[in-house]
Amino acid sequence: MRILVTGTAGFIGNHVAERLLARGDEVVGLDNVNDYYDVRLKEDRLARIKDQAGFTEERVSLEDREAVAAVFARHQPERVVHLAAQAGVRYSLENPHAYADSNLTGFLNILEGCRHHGVAHLVFASSSSVYGANTTMPFSVHHNVDHPVSLYAATKKANELMAHTYSHLYGTPMTGLRFFTVYGPWGRPDMALFMFTKAILEGRPIDVYNHGQMRRDFTYIDDIVEGVVRTADKIPEPNPDWSGDAPDPGSSYLPYRVYNIGNHSPVALMDFIATLEGALGREAEKRMLPMQPGDVPATYADVADLQEAVGFSPDTPLETGIGRFVDWYRWYYGA
Repeated sequence: MRILVTGTAGFIGNHVAERLLARGDEVVGLDNVNDYYDVRLKEDRLARIKDQAGFTEERVSLEDREAVAAVFARHQPERVVHLAAQAGVRYSLENPHAYADSNLTGFLNILEGCRHHGVAHLVFASSSSVYGANTTMPFSVHHNVDHPVSLYAATKKANELMAHTYSHLYGTPMTGLRFFTVYGPWGRPDMALFMFTKAILEGRPIDVYNHGQMRRDFTYIDDIVEGVVRTADKIPEPNPDWSGDAPDPGSSYLPYRVYNIGNHSPVALMDFIATLEGALGREAEKRMLPMQPGDVPATYADVADLQEAVGFSPDTPLETGIGRFVDWYRWYYGA
């Protein structure tokens, strides 16, 4: 198939594009390679795929309506995997307009492209952050998610609502994927594993928020990719049991679905740090700090719907995933 993948210079998008190319799909990769973090890392990710047969690069910003429309018109993708976004909870406190531009206007431009060019299936990245103030664990796609605690989370919830609306109006099948704390080789420098590794190897203290009283459902990148590819291959169908009297948030009377992709095994932050210390062979100096605005104390994914739909649930052990990341980091940075 010809698949438009957005965010191919990004962490998840790059791995997904690599996987699709390896199985013989044509990939049109859209990314603006902005400077939210190290551009060299983004360019090096792109270098892994840009010379492969079947890959076409489009260096375009999501919020550029005409440019995005031109990409759809030029390539006529059969399916779209939309992974580009302005990421990060804490950065949304500093630069909220970047989230409106990329995650709202940009997503609308993707929806319009799908509408006007007969795309058979749009798969898009949502986030575990949409669960916001929810405390019932594990987080289920059948739970109400109307109480976000960061602008980033609000934009991701908005994406789910916008996708459902377009599915209703124009019949496009849509699947939203709520990712849970993704980590692994070629990861983002603004994520905890990357920042902790860099600081420990440089002999600097690490910032431990909420005084270490945090739990996260860390999910290895290969498992995320497997979930993305499997769901992209499965075009959703309407749920015949859906009822407006008791609306199920995880499905619809439309060809629309939402799935969690998480390791369904939350890890205490201090255990996560201890695993990283073991992989590095060094102990971290820890600077205990309060909870940050927009953050949540715990995440935990219920992946029963994903397992039922595509026969897969993530299962990479934390020790394995962190070990692979540390090996990559030492290689990439010569550390």
